[in-house]
Parts: sequence; C-alpha cells; structure tokens
Amino acid sequence: MTLTTRFAPSPTGYLHVGGARTALYSWLYAKKNGGDFILRIEDTDLERSTQASVDAIMDGMNWLNLEWTHGPYFQTKRFDRYKEVIEQLLASGNAYRCYSTAEEVEAMREEAKEKGEIEKYNGLWRDRTDYPEGQPYVIRFKNPIGGDVVIKDMVKGDITISNDQLDDLIIARTDGTPTYNLTVVVDDWDMKVTHVVRGDDHISNTPKQINILKALGAPLPEYAHIPMILGDDGKRLSKRHGAVSVMQYRDDGYLPEALLNYLVRLGWSHGDQEIFSREEMIELFDLTGCNRAPSAFNTDKLIWVNQHYMKTLAPEYVAEHLQWHMDDQGIDTSNGPALSEVVKVQADRVKTLKEMAQISRYFYEDFDELDPKAVKKHLRPVTVEPLNVVKSKLAALSEWVPELIHDAINDTATELEVGMGKVGMPLRVAATGGGNSPSLDITLALLDKDIVLARIDNAIKVVEERIANS
Repeated sequence: MTLTTRFAPSPTGYLHVGGARTALYSWLYAKKNGGDFILRIEDTDLERSTQASVDAIMDGMNWLNLEWTHGPYFQTKRFDRYKEVIEQLLASGNAYRCYSTAEEVEAMREEAKEKGEIEKYNGLWRDRTDYPEGQPYVIRFKNPIGGDVVIKDMVKGDITISNDQLDDLIIARTDGTPTYNLTVVVDDWDMKVTHVVRGDDHISNTPKQINILKALGAPLPEYAHIPMILGDDGKRLSKRHGAVSVMQYRDDGYLPEALLNYLVRLGWSHGDQEIFSREEMIELFDLTGCNRAPSAFNTDKLIWVNQHYMKTLAPEYVAEHLQWHMDDQGIDTSNGPALSEVVKVQADRVKTLKEMAQISRYFYEDFDELDPKAVKKHLRPVTVEPLNVVKSKLAALSEWVPELIHDAINDTATELEVGMGKVGMPLRVAATGGGNSPSLDITLALLDKDIVLARIDNAIKVVEERIANS
C-alpha cells in the first residue's frame, strides 16, 4: 500500500502558519517515503465556508510550492457517499435515530454535571424503536460502552481514552447533512490515507474517529498530532502577534523558502542544523523526531532565515519574488537594470524583499525631491565644485563600468585635494536621492549614464537655489 498523507483545511479563513506547518510536515513525510499527498477541502460548514477562503488556501499552498498528488477534493461533492455510509451504520446497528431536542440534551448534561459525572448525552434513544411520526431527529453513532481506545501517536506516544468518556456523537444533523467526525472518517478511508498528521487540538476527535472506523471495518491510519504554535508571550498564536496568514508573509517580503525552513524547525530538529534546503528537509524529516511540547514563534529568527535566503539563493530566482513587490509598490521595472543585479547589491542591506523594493525605487524612476536630511548634511555650497568636476569626468568615460566610475570619483578627490567622502557623498545624494546606497561605483553603473548626469545637474541646481535663498 502506498503511504498517503493529507492536508485537510476548512475554508473559513486564510491559510495560517499553523496549518502551513501541518501541511509541510504531511508533505515532507509523504515525499520522504515516496508516498502520496492529498489536498482535501473540508467545506461542510456551509455558512462559514467561502470561495475566497478556498482561493487563499490554494494561493498559500502554491506559493509555498507544496504540490499535492491528488485533489483538491471537496467534501460538499461527496454528500451521497456520506449518506451511504450513514445508512450502512444504521443497518449494522452502529448508529441510531435520536429524537431528543437540544433543550433535552442540555438538561441531560446539566444533570450529569450536578452528579459530578461526564457531561454528555445519556443515550435515551440508543436502543429504542418507538420513533414518533413526523418529528425531527439526528443520527448518532453508537459508541462502544466500556473498554479503552488507544491512540498510538507517532509524536505524543500512546494515548489511552476510556470509551465511557465519549459521547454517542451526532453523525447526521436534522437536515441530513453529515458532521465533521463522520466525513473525515469516510474521506480518510476512501482516500486510503495511511498517516493522519494534524494539530493536537484534534486529539479529542481521534478516539471517536477510531471507533467509527472500527465499526465500518475500515483500516486504522497512524496518527501524528503536532503541538500548537505559540506566540512569543506563550499564548496561542493569533493576529495580536502580527502576521499569521501565509500570504501575509509573502506580502511582508519573506521568501517561501525562508518560511518553510523556519516552520520545519518550529517543532522539529536535526542536531543543531538551522538551514535546510528542500531536498535536505525531505531526506532528514521524520515525524517521530517532532517535539511533544508547543513551540514559540520568533519573528527575529524568521528574519534571520529570510536574510540568509535572500543572500544565498540564485539572484535570478530572488528577483522573481522581488518583482511582485516592485509591482505591488507601483514601480515600473521595464526600464532600468535587471532585477537580479539589484538583488546582488541590495540583499545584504535589508531584512525583507518589501524593504528591498522600497530602497531600490531610484533605479527605475526619478524622484520628485532629494531627502531633506541628506541635502542638509551633504549638499552644502562647497559641493558644487566637486559635483561639477566629477560630472565632467563621468561624462567623458568611454565605458560605463564600476572600475572606471570609481577612478573618476577618485581622480576628482585627488584633483581637488579632498577626501573621497567630499565627492562620494554629494554624488550619492545626487544619484539616489538619499544618503544610503550600495557601493557608489556599482550603484552608478546600474543606472543609465545620462540619468546620472541629469541627476547631478539637478543636485547642483538644488545647491545653487539654497545659496541664492540664504
């Protein structure tokens, strides 16, 4: 039998980082073992499920490049199959009609609570056949009485739950629609899922699902329940901690490789290794090596990983992701240097691709005004002469290359008997609009020669206007 895992999100919101880590672990385990990875959309909550959420899940999975072998499957397309299984459970005596009202069930729970017993439905209709005509009913699974359910969890170890703690859970509502625990069981059975990897908030569902699988005579998958992700304050990760949506990390300027690398280490480790290529993740990952305790999200660590990938991945590849941010910020890159060249000079100067786009605008468009602080500090009356001299030397260059540009700046400083900074800083402000840029000779070489000369003229004009108005 082919090892098969699945990722089964509900389309009631974005794909959050906890879900992305679960998807990653499921994907890695399938890839490591030459198995299949299924994407299943659990959309039976008709009131809360939306197409926008489905799109958000797909966008996140595609951005992370977690390709699935089969799917996406949608539970709403499988209602006939669920109805068939419910009828099978009724016919075998493993399910029954329950005519108790919501108010009656609540009263049962209150009574149990007062007696210090487990708050659950008391099985009133479990063995009855005197069904009232025309009255609404739900269908409940007849959970075994006595004995234990043992979950052989690959992460948590053996977990034992007494059947007496479990309810006769509802598997079909009054309108006939199936409930979560039934649909999941049928899907995992039909799709031949061998390993269920999911958050440990599902542990309470697992014994119920195991009992239904046994009642159906279906094989049991192996389970691996992954601890939740906490914020740096020790509380469950949520919007108050910052971005939790996968696509928000894209929008904030992170590379998918960085987020995947960070997430794989957020609950799993291989010695002290911090950086893993996709191939290394597949080769080394094992569910049994996952932590049993929750992990805390650390944005500073993610930034560090992102910086590593911006600097070490092929500039052409990083440029593909940078292009999205340039477009998002309205920067037209059709004229100007190749984005891969910008990546080479900017990657070690920023934390994110969003920042890289922000500080690279001057490569592609003129600026309306120079940075006032840089003007005040570096474009003083004494800079007119260095700017004029360096402009003439730059204009005379036969080739627009960093080496010759560097020589022109150096020769200007020598000729005027001033330090390199007295030439370089005014020139940097003139060419880029501000006081920060990569190495000046490389920066100018990435700009068109005529653009640089025009910007020097503009800076000289700014200084002369300041002199005239002083």
